[in-house]
Amino acid sequence: MEEAHLNVYHLSKRWGLSTGTLDHWRRYGKGPRFLKIGGHVLYRLCDIRAYEEQQVRQTTVKDRGILLDAPITEAA
Repeated sequence: MEEAHLNVYHLSKRWGLSTGTLDHWRRYGKGPRFLKIGGHVLYRLCDIRAYEEQQVRQTTVKDRGILLDAPITEAA
């Protein structure tokens, strides 16, 4: 079975971001893992979903200026 991929344009539409934001994120190591093939950037759907899962938060409350937004973990 062939794995699905999104290009920068389609991922930007999925998340409501500009393609420039995704370009910036790649330059600085933020965002999902990506492939670069022949000058084209592609994102595997499995990496997109994994990144989205890592972004799930319980709160954005600050304590003494420190953002307390640790990812939600499943209870054992």
